[in-house]
Amino acid sequence: MNEDTIQGQWKQLKGKLKIQWGKLTDDDLDVAEGNAQYLIGRVQERYGIAREEAERQVQEFKDL
Repeated sequence: MNEDTIQGQWKQLKGKLKIQWGKLTDDDLDVAEGNAQYLIGRVQERYGIAREEAERQVQEFKDL
């Protein structure tokens, strides 16, 4: 799944993102609006993980 696809299908993906990362708020996802870098930063912050790990997790999600 590429970044354009993510932006185009953001509303449908929000539910899947909340399942994957339950600590993300609706506000987090509304602000992200398909911006992978913002999403990575929020995952990193909410879960207290290294940026590289957050990037890996988001990339794995995009590859589904």
